[in-house]
Amino acid sequence: MKILITGATGFIGQSLVNLLRTDHELLLVSRRPKLAVKQLAVDNSKVIQLEQLNSLDGVDAIINLAGESLAAKRWSVKQKRRISESRWLITEALLTKLKNSLPAPRIWINASAIGFYGAQGSEPIDERFIPSHHDFPHRVCAHWEELAQQATAFGCRVCIMRFGLVLGTQGGALAKMLPAYWCGLGGPLGSGKQMVSWITRTDLVYAIRFVLENPQCCGIYNATAPEAVSNADFSMMLAKALHRPHVLQTPAWVLKLLLGEMADLLLNGQNVRPTRLLDAGFQFRYPTLQEALQHIFED
Repeated sequence: MKILITGATGFIGQSLVNLLRTDHELLLVSRRPKLAVKQLAVDNSKVIQLEQLNSLDGVDAIINLAGESLAAKRWSVKQKRRISESRWLITEALLTKLKNSLPAPRIWINASAIGFYGAQGSEPIDERFIPSHHDFPHRVCAHWEELAQQATAFGCRVCIMRFGLVLGTQGGALAKMLPAYWCGLGGPLGSGKQMVSWITRTDLVYAIRFVLENPQCCGIYNATAPEAVSNADFSMMLAKALHRPHVLQTPAWVLKLLLGEMADLLLNGQNVRPTRLLDAGFQFRYPTLQEALQHIFED
């Protein structure tokens, strides 16, 4: 297949490119093509700016990962706009080009996040759950998903992947946490009771490939490991994997003072189950946190 990927130079995108490059022809969208060519070690012809395309003729699949990290900066009004528009505008641009494509790509895979569900305590939830409280992460994800679903009108098989906390040492939240843990300063956040629904970067990119290559897959998929853990257990197991002490706890008020509204990402949680991935036959390589951390720190 010829696959167009946005966000290819990101933490997830780079790993996905490495997984797909041997079996598929890739067309990578980047705002800085020269940097992308260097980062991804690909030929110049493989990297474009989206504005260079009038249509998506010849493209078989779209994987849309582009978006400003929710945890990049404190959520000012300006930053909230950056977070939203970095997702929505490129998706709208892709839809415009999709309308001009004959034939249209057959598959559209779009990133989203379990922030869609909001804070939901420890009770397991899956793709059937509809939240009643619409906070900022939910609003960002919900509109992003609505835009992506419009591709069905052009004959695309649309899959929405709601990512959990993606674990890997080369980027994402874990990379930001590691310095404190290496210094022996890691510990639970707030009460530590909030649930952490996570997935290794390895399992995530294999899950994306799974829905890409399985024609029966469509709709919403939770990209989370089968076993969520409490924040306290996550912190303890991470400290143990690093052979570091686990004695400090960061009070909720400190996080709110430092991070403002963004602290809710750390203090609220969900116990999200990947029901539809499991029902479709996807097999996790690292289904438990112990296996995941062993894999991450041995690689």
